[in-house]
Amino acid sequence: MELEHCIGTTCTSVEIGKDKYRTEIRSSGHTVISDESVEMGGKNEGMNPNELLLASLGTCTAMTLRMYADRKEWPVDSICVDLTMDIVKGNEQQTTYIKRHIKIDGNLSEEQRHRMLQIGDMCPLHRIMTSPIVISSNLIPE
Repeated sequence: MELEHCIGTTCTSVEIGKDKYRTEIRSSGHTVISDESVEMGGKNEGMNPNELLLASLGTCTAMTLRMYADRKEWPVDSICVDLTMDIVKGNEQQTTYIKRHIKIDGNLSEEQRHRMLQIGDMCPLHRIMTSPIVISSNLIPE
């Protein structure tokens, strides 16, 4: 599928064929494979959708923190973001809990570390995920 129908600043195309659950994700000239585990009926050829969501948040957080540390010229050697997600289903809605553990290796003061935690919450994807989201769908003729 070509990205000809894409409108907007970010455009991604996802295609699935006859292979159960295996999808090819294309964006900006890159391709990523997503799949489900063998237990779920897939072939485990890539991260599942929930893992991709966590990976996106973790990547955005790490990049945002790196940019901030570089701009401030703070001595940060590495940043590791570990994420977990739990979905709790209720009678009328479900609640998703994402835990984000950020480890920053570098010679930073407690004040600088606290500021880095605040900056992590300002990454663009965190803002998207914690703001109202409107998703509209339509069918495109063949």
